[in-house]
Amino acid sequence: MTPARGDTGTDDDRVRVRPNRRGTRPRTKQRPEHADATEAMVLAVDRGRYTLLGPDGTRLVGMKARELGRGARTAVVVGDRVAVVGDTTGRPGTLARIVRVEERTTALRRSGEDGESAGVERVIVANADQLVIVTALADPEPRPRMVDRCLVAAYDAGMEPILCLTKADLADPAPFLAQYAALEVPALVTAIEGAEVHGLDAVVDRLTGHTSVLVGHSGVGKSTLINALVPAAHRATGGVNAVTGRGRHTSSSAVALPLPGGGWAIDTPGVRSFGLSHVGPAELLRGFADLAAVAEQCPRGCTHAAGAPDCALDEWVASGNAGTAGQARLDSFRRLLAARIPDDPAEAV
Repeated sequence: MTPARGDTGTDDDRVRVRPNRRGTRPRTKQRPEHADATEAMVLAVDRGRYTLLGPDGTRLVGMKARELGRGARTAVVVGDRVAVVGDTTGRPGTLARIVRVEERTTALRRSGEDGESAGVERVIVANADQLVIVTALADPEPRPRMVDRCLVAAYDAGMEPILCLTKADLADPAPFLAQYAALEVPALVTAIEGAEVHGLDAVVDRLTGHTSVLVGHSGVGKSTLINALVPAAHRATGGVNAVTGRGRHTSSSAVALPLPGGGWAIDTPGVRSFGLSHVGPAELLRGFADLAAVAEQCPRGCTHAAGAPDCALDEWVASGNAGTAGQARLDSFRRLLAARIPDDPAEAV
């Protein structure tokens, strides 16, 4: 057999070696521990850049290290405690690297409801302990189903929900509050008179020392409330569209703002919907300790919905052991259970 041109007939000549385009260092799955990393809190996120607060109060700008990967599971959100390395001086033009996201105490989540995002779950804010559901009593009209869905999200996240009703100068808050009396959700009521926000002191007392997320439709007065709580915030405010009855978006991203008396208020963009396809009956029951104890007696797979066969919750109410508020509590729970999936698009936005 005649050797091919350039082939001397030895085995070495037949071996093809592909050079490593990225250098000669072999790949490894081992990652540095970054034991000397600095801890910081994420204050804002803007197109892949993160505004961070260092332990000494220094404001930093950072980016996520490649080793953290991409996608919703490795997302870094406002409120996260992270470990950063690199230039942590905070000087203009410097950039730190986020190499680790510390374990979260709470995670406020929502999921998509239509299109390609249907069922996709993502974390909005981390490590907050209060969810302040801001809704106007008029202009725009309150949407109870949206409030219900925010309550479900709070219970799922392990956060304490708080109702904050604005524009009490336009409508009486009592009828709306009556819908949530059985849930014993704390409520705050504010009104505008001239340039003054009445009821602000109660809001300050409730939020001071906590990390609170404010959510609500556009136009309900959320940014106005934030500016009253944090005068240096200068959040843009907008009115309500006279044709649609809906507010105009003024905030485009979440931001954590320090409260003068301590704690944080996290402002979020006005929401049109709050998907909850990731929340099941078991997750919702976390917010109802009395019902959760009874539900343990239900048959496996019980949905706890109205008409569910052999549901122990119905037997509990019928026996009289639930007390005078038992039926109201069960009705409220089932209303929130049904609110997870919107059956009327007009109510979901």
